[in-house]
Amino acid sequence: MTSTGKRGAGSALTDTFFTVTELARDLSITPRTIRFYEDKGLITPRRAGTMRVYTKRDRARMVLILRGKRLGFSLREIKEYLDLYDMDSSQAEQIRLLVKKVQARLEMLEDQRLALEESIMELKEIEEQAMSALAQEAAQKKAAG
Repeated sequence: MTSTGKRGAGSALTDTFFTVTELARDLSITPRTIRFYEDKGLITPRRAGTMRVYTKRDRARMVLILRGKRLGFSLREIKEYLDLYDMDSSQAEQIRLLVKKVQARLEMLEDQRLALEESIMELKEIEEQAMSALAQEAAQKKAAG
C-alpha cells in the first residue's frame, strides 16, 4: 500500500484506506472501472485533499459489484441491493431481495441454456445434412468420372 494505507508504522486508521490504484490492483481491475462505479453512485470514496481514498467498506462493495456484474445483474439491480444493505442492518430485506433476484436470474439462464441446446442440435443436424450432401456429390463425381 502507499502512504494512505501503509501497514505497520502508520496509525490504525491508515490501515483501512486504499488509493484508486491500490484498490484497482487488489481487485485486478482498472482505476477507470472504479471511477465508473463511483460515477454511477455505487461507491463513494472519501477525499484526502484532492486524492480519492477508499475504505474496506468500499472494497467490499466493489467485490459485490464485480460479482453481480459477473453473474449478469444490471447496475440498477446491484445498486438496489447495495442500497438495501445500507438501510437494513439486519440484512433480512437484502437477503430476501437477493434470493428473488438469484431465482429470476437462474430461471433466465436455464431458459437461455435450453435455447442454446436447441440451437446446437439444429446446427448439428444442418452440419450432418451438408456433410452428407457433399459426400453424395463426391460419390457421383467419382462414379461419373
